[in-house]
Amino acid sequence: MSSHASENPVTVSPKARDLARTSIIIDGHVDVPYRIYDNWVDVSQRTTEGDFDYPRAIAGGLNAPFMSIYVPASLDGSDASTLRAHHLIDHVEAIVGRSPDKFAIATSPAEVTAQFKKGLLSLPLGMENGAPIQGDLQNLQAFYDRGIRYITLTHSKSNLISDSSYDENRQWGGLSAFGKDVIKEMNRLGIMVDVSHVSDDAFYDTIKESRAPVIASHSSLRKFTPGFERNMDDSMLKALAKNGGVIMINFGSTFVDPVARKWSDERSSKLKEVETKYGENSNEAAEFKRDYRKHTPFPYANLDHVIEHIDYAVNLIGINHVGLGSDYDGVGDSLPINLKDVSTYPNLIQGLMDKGYSDSDIKKILGDNLLRVWMHVERLAQND
Repeated sequence: MSSHASENPVTVSPKARDLARTSIIIDGHVDVPYRIYDNWVDVSQRTTEGDFDYPRAIAGGLNAPFMSIYVPASLDGSDASTLRAHHLIDHVEAIVGRSPDKFAIATSPAEVTAQFKKGLLSLPLGMENGAPIQGDLQNLQAFYDRGIRYITLTHSKSNLISDSSYDENRQWGGLSAFGKDVIKEMNRLGIMVDVSHVSDDAFYDTIKESRAPVIASHSSLRKFTPGFERNMDDSMLKALAKNGGVIMINFGSTFVDPVARKWSDERSSKLKEVETKYGENSNEAAEFKRDYRKHTPFPYANLDHVIEHIDYAVNLIGINHVGLGSDYDGVGDSLPINLKDVSTYPNLIQGLMDKGYSDSDIKKILGDNLLRVWMHVERLAQND
């Protein structure tokens, strides 16, 4: 499959558009809050930048994107980390407060369904990086009370909860003792446990510790990107399915296409050389970051690569364990051709139809699988 695909637009059938319009489409990971944190833009209107706004979401049929409450690892271990998470939740509340005719926070699958029927776009909340909990389970309760319904245990660095797939420092060899307590408390409260970003050892620890099904809110398959631990390998996928969970496929080119992955790895290694020689904050490093793409064009993936990941996962672990976690507004300018923003879900639906997927199976991938897990997590919490 060519990684340097042309921008041929997808011919979307009326049936695919209708499926987009009549299905609950849940996206496991959209980074709007961080995008508007320093530079507020009104996403109820068409915006010139970014991957998400209300008109494009409506055009794409998206009605329940998880708003990522992303707290950078640079704030780990500080009160600023907890504060940042609360501020980002404030931003989502502000989006809803300014446009209650368009948006509503969703804290349960029932609310997602009810708001879908009313024609409102639901904004459920997922926290990316558990560091804002800061070793205190009362903070976890506070975030649940504010609407957080999944937590990605760590991000780019090992934190108090878990080791990270991106960090060579494996201080816990998986989950920490506190991390195991966090998972128990998440199960008790009804917060989904998200294993995107964790190390392989932490993944298996999580599967062992969680009584509820877990999710990978925005991960793809290591089968296509060997050596990239941020994606999940076949054994992990099987363990996830056995646990009843869902992998939500990340759309970023470097997650789905080996050519784009190689480009990214080569860029990182060359940047490291420059930073080692001149310093991380040097003019030379800034110049490298600015100019690298000019000399070495980025090899965008395309829609077919994403379909390939979905199809492989479905064939390996079954239709009930696969969903969508685009990482819109979170992967910069690396989105695949024909999946550039939230208006393009009909392209994906058409791709699945062309592969022979039935309407009910497509609806499972679009949102029903995640709703099932979320309801299971809720039920377990209510029975505690």
